[in-house]
Amino acid sequence: MATSPESQALIASLASKGLPAELVERMLKAALDARQHSHAPYSKYFVGAAVLDEQGRIHAGCNIENAAYPQGWCAETNALGHMIMGGGRVARAVMVTGAGSEIITPCGGCRQKLREFARPDDLIVIAGDASGVRAHWTLEQLLPASFGPDHLKP
Repeated sequence: MATSPESQALIASLASKGLPAELVERMLKAALDARQHSHAPYSKYFVGAAVLDEQGRIHAGCNIENAAYPQGWCAETNALGHMIMGGGRVARAVMVTGAGSEIITPCGGCRQKLREFARPDDLIVIAGDASGVRAHWTLEQLLPASFGPDHLKP
């Protein structure tokens, strides 16, 4: 997959976080492929996501809108559902892809859903589009001081 020089630099920087370039490129391809299956007749904003689980498997999902707006599903939610159905229990990284000049990030609800399956400082959130990787953060950077499963332990 051809990506911009800026994307190549960002991909290279992810290797220090345990995500080799080949893996990041596979995640990007999976998210872009999933995006093609989006059902977004209302917003016309197609999103694809790919979650990397603790076993190194990639699980993809797309957004599915509904005429009753709050009933739609985000791409990250679908990818997490595929991870769980595939036997994964921990999200190591997520790639989110969309179009447009603005860099895409998971919505607040998806950030919280991702938090259910990862420690905030461990999960790498990667934003991409057809040009390649555009940015990356930890979940902690996107959802600071988050509430998670550890708060419910006695």
